[in-house]
Amino acid sequence: MSTATAKTELEGAELAAPDRERLAELLVGHERPPRPSALSASVTFGWRAMLKIKHVPDQLFDVTAFPIMLVLMYTYLFGGALAGSTEEYIQFLLPGIMVMSVVMITMYTGIAVNTDIAKGVFDRFRTLPIWRPAPMVGYLLGDVLRYLLASVVMLTIGMIIGFRPEGGVLGVLAGVALLVVFSFGFSWIWTMFGLLLRSEKSVMGVSMMVIFPLTFLSNVFVDPKTMPGWLQAFVNNSPVTHLATAVRELMAGNWPAADIAWSLGWAGVLMTVFGVVTMRLYNRK
Repeated sequence: MSTATAKTELEGAELAAPDRERLAELLVGHERPPRPSALSASVTFGWRAMLKIKHVPDQLFDVTAFPIMLVLMYTYLFGGALAGSTEEYIQFLLPGIMVMSVVMITMYTGIAVNTDIAKGVFDRFRTLPIWRPAPMVGYLLGDVLRYLLASVVMLTIGMIIGFRPEGGVLGVLAGVALLVVFSFGFSWIWTMFGLLLRSEKSVMGVSMMVIFPLTFLSNVFVDPKTMPGWLQAFVNNSPVTHLATAVRELMAGNWPAADIAWSLGWAGVLMTVFGVVTMRLYNRK
């Protein structure tokens, strides 16, 4: 069939779907590329997040300068008062401050989603023939590198000022892996707020209202045993407390099965609940 004939048939007759696709192939001259898989689409959007960091490098401030400032400030301000020496306090503090910093970084996922919506980029994503959750998963995959970079920065500065993990390399890797998994699940909260709220300032404000009480009312800085009983009840059941304890113990060479289970359980629940809500909002946006 010639191209001219194909055009005539396409313009002058109602054709079945297979015939329309066959004629379209003739007009184009080659077959359509296959639809990307869910993994391929998600990784592509993750790579997009990395390119944004490349072109706007000041985004790395929150995963480099900010964690260094936290580690140094809390170690030298409170180390002597709380533990008698900075060398002793850094063994307790560093895993906790890693948890606090990475959990705080998760809010930038929601800010990135909201920014793309405001610029109209998100409307383009929804028209693409891809797996529907791919843009959301891509945002989160891109942020995983930010979590890893923040962890490496804090571990490096901690080692310089005296942190010595008795669990060795395996203990450190296990702690960082658990932290990244939890943060991936926790980030789904902010994708929901990124879709719900009107501006990135609103997303940041709500995020701070949730993150600050959750991280400070935990065992990141001190042992909860010194707190009032009513506060201990909250702190001991906080997901951040379970995570900080698990990371701390893994780096110390122990295996805190209960806290690891709680951390993974919280990550699974957050991912399931807020992932479903996020996708419903995304489909209605």
